[in-house]
Amino acid sequence: MQIARIKYRGGGDWYNDPSSLTNLLRFTAESVPFGLSMRYRDVDLGSADLFQYPFAFLTGHGTIASNASERRNLRRYLKQGGFLYVDDDYGLDASFRALIAETFPEEELIELPFAHPVFNQVFTFPTGVPKIHEHDNQAPRTFGLFLDGRLVLVYTFESNLADGWADPAIHNTPEDKRTQALRMGANILVYALSAAP
Repeated sequence: MQIARIKYRGGGDWYNDPSSLTNLLRFTAESVPFGLSMRYRDVDLGSADLFQYPFAFLTGHGTIASNASERRNLRRYLKQGGFLYVDDDYGLDASFRALIAETFPEEELIELPFAHPVFNQVFTFPTGVPKIHEHDNQAPRTFGLFLDGRLVLVYTFESNLADGWADPAIHNTPEDKRTQALRMGANILVYALSAAP
């Protein structure tokens, strides 16, 4: 299985930390025999190619701009079985929430309880998503979007998991934090790709 990283317009740095996904894929493959490709593809938000990938990742610090066609594509992708993980790398929150509100006006992001299976898929996180980088002295939070009872999107806020996946020298993340970040990332990936209820 191969996963995708989403390219979007608006000036946000969707491309930051290119080592992050590579390291997460390697860590997950070493932890769980899952048949994961060690390569990922960059795919435009509005591209039909998105449907080739069961899991997509989106991150950045800035603005996500989208048009109606891109939002329809994302809506179809998630409704037809795709899964999106979004990690706010500090600065993405407002535009990401606007994107979801416009794409799914009838739904809302719901904070996931610590008892949700995503926190206990492979590794156990009894208090939810770990805090990897400090920004505003706020607790890290995890939100989900459910369609017909299926969790189709996970959004982490004030956590910066993907920074913890990056090569150690990039953010000088302590090794224990990197391990937490990779373990939580593996949980999300395995949850999404195993279609856990």
